Amino acid sequence: MGTAFEAKIDQSEVTDLREFARARNIRYFMVSYTDLFGGQRAKLVPAQAISDMQKDGAGFAGFATWLDLTPAHPDMLAVPDPLSVIQLPWRPEVAWLASDCLMEGKGVAQAPRNTLKRLVAEAAKEGMRVKTGVEPEFFLTTPDGNQIADEYDTAAKSCYDQQAVMRRFDVIAEICDAMLDLGWKPYQNDHEDANGQFEMNWEYDDVLQTADKHSFFKFMVRSIAEKHGLRATFMPKPFQGLTGSGCHAHISVWDLAGKSNAFADKNMELGLSEKGRHFLGGIMKHASALAAICNPTVNSYKRINAPRTVSGATWAPNTVTWTGNNRTHMVRVPGPGRFELRLPDGAANPYLMQAIIIAAGLSGIRSKADPGPRSDVDMYREGHTVTHGAKLPLNLLDALRAYDEDSELKAAMGEEFSAAYVKLKHQEWNSYASHFTQWERDHTLDV
Repeated sequence: MGTAFEAKIDQSEVTDLREFARARNIRYFMVSYTDLFGGQRAKLVPAQAISDMQKDGAGFAGFATWLDLTPAHPDMLAVPDPLSVIQLPWRPEVAWLASDCLMEGKGVAQAPRNTLKRLVAEAAKEGMRVKTGVEPEFFLTTPDGNQIADEYDTAAKSCYDQQAVMRRFDVIAEICDAMLDLGWKPYQNDHEDANGQFEMNWEYDDVLQTADKHSFFKFMVRSIAEKHGLRATFMPKPFQGLTGSGCHAHISVWDLAGKSNAFADKNMELGLSEKGRHFLGGIMKHASALAAICNPTVNSYKRINAPRTVSGATWAPNTVTWTGNNRTHMVRVPGPGRFELRLPDGAANPYLMQAIIIAAGLSGIRSKADPGPRSDVDMYREGHTVTHGAKLPLNLLDALRAYDEDSELKAAMGEEFSAAYVKLKHQEWNSYASHFTQWERDHTLDV
């Protein structure tokens, strides 16, 4: 792939998108933004018109997507961020741009990327530069999504199955080659715990860059899967009995220059500094409310509260606990200077997931929150012995109520954002609750 064009971009040098298009033979730009439900929305803009869009933004009717707006609202303008530009490796005449949403000259407070940027700026005021890496898992299925794409992928313990990953080599390698060309520094790809499930990893970065890459990654994986006649899904639990798809986040905080890891202290327990412990304390304190963002769908709670799967473990948390290098807890500290939040799933909004991590962490640092006692038991076998950890929400409604009751976290995320998110997600829950299912007929027809 790298011989066709040079995909890697020094984005810090991109200022004039029209000139960028000329230099790279780009015909179209996708001016894209992400709505509250994680939907990726875009307009395809010819390169000849991109200068006006770079200055004024592309116009959208916000009500037509998942934002709390009405048809009477004025145009919402998506102003592309040239620092986010990515030339599509599988279609190099097109470039993708993350955008910031404005209305009547002001940022739309509920827009996810705007929410994240505001929290990044808030952390910077306190001398903190948050860096994260994500581990998105996904399934490759038949085009209708009803079954996994590989009929031979049937092992009870299919994790790291080398034959299964090689049967999907063309898809996985094309995605990884694209990340290599883009300079993301991918470092491993594997067949995951469930049949038909994969995970791909690339190097951690500043949170906004990680969120932009995560957003583009989902678009890229779906596009390349479709090119190969398959479907990629990040649905948290698409198949009963199989392990669900998580999106674990690895978190660290640095000085503003990005040189010194403020979470690292070799003299502290597990190499996690006092600031790191307070940040973790904020995550633990607000965990139930975090679920509303990190586990944002009805289906999400089929993953974090799942019974044992075919492989023998769900690999997902159900209790608010933390540990050392132990994958059965909500948070693990696998090494000095960082920790892994295992709560988020594949449906998590790339921008809101990062935003709420910062919001909770800042809360913990400001209040010097204690994360509570560390637990090293196997939560899948001995979780019943842990009495200090609260259970995570059982469903989306419980998570939304926890978020709505967490006034501190709501304020940190922004009152306008929080009101819009809770309102639209309650509508989603009500739609689900009013839906008739076969389960109801099976269990109540003869009552």
